[in-house]
Amino acid sequence: MENGAARTAPAVIVAIDGPSGTGKSSTSKAVAAQLGLSYLDTGAQYRAITWWMVNNGIDIADPSAIAAVAGKPEIVSGTDPAAPTITVDGTDVSGPIRTQEVTSKVSAVSAVPEVRTRITELQRSLAASAQNGIVVEGRDIGTTVLPDADLKIFLTASPEARAARRSGELKGADLHSTREALIKRDVADSNRKTSPLAKADDAVEVDTTDLTLKQVIECVVTLVEEKRTGQ
Repeated sequence: MENGAARTAPAVIVAIDGPSGTGKSSTSKAVAAQLGLSYLDTGAQYRAITWWMVNNGIDIADPSAIAAVAGKPEIVSGTDPAAPTITVDGTDVSGPIRTQEVTSKVSAVSAVPEVRTRITELQRSLAASAQNGIVVEGRDIGTTVLPDADLKIFLTASPEARAARRSGELKGADLHSTREALIKRDVADSNRKTSPLAKADDAVEVDTTDLTLKQVIECVVTLVEEKRTGQ
C-alpha cells in the first residue's frame, strides 16, 4: 500500500507486545512504514532513562534513589519508522542505550513505579498526538499503557529462536549465555509488581518461531488492514 493511500485510511493505534527476540522492533517499524503510521519503541525509552541513571552514578540497586530522580532527564522520541530517534537532555543515545551495561540494568530501573509512571505518561502523549495512527511496541502496551488500542498483538517465539536472533544482533555473542540472559529478563519482567510483561486478554498471539521476518510483517499488516476496514 502506498503511503498516500494509507493516510486516507482511519487512524489506528496498534499495540505490539512480547519478550525480547521475537521480532517486535523490526516488525513494528516495517508495518508502520508500510501503512504510513508513526512508530514508537517504548523499550528505547526505558533504556534511555537507564542510561541516564548509569551515566549520573545513580545506585541501580536502590529503588528509592532511582525514584527520586525519575523525573529529571528529558527524553524525546522521534516517531518516524524510517529513522526513529531517541535523545536524553538533547544528546543522541541511540547507540549507547544498546550496550550490555544498559541491557543488564534496564529491568531493575523499569521495575520502579515512578519510572513506569513517568514513561507511561510520555508514551500515552505520543500515541495521542499521532494523527495518522501509530504502532507502539513494548511489554505492557496492550495491558497498561494503551488498554484501549484498536489492535493488540502479542509476539512469541521459542527461547532458542529468540537467542539465535539476539546473538546475531549482538555480533558474536555466545548463544547459551544470550538464551540464559533472555530467560532471566523474562522472569524479571513478568514478575515485577508494576505493569508486568503479559498478554492482553484481547490480543492476537503470533508465534514467530518458524516464520521469516517478511512473513511476520505480512501477517501483522493484514491484521491492521482488517481492523481498519472493520472485517
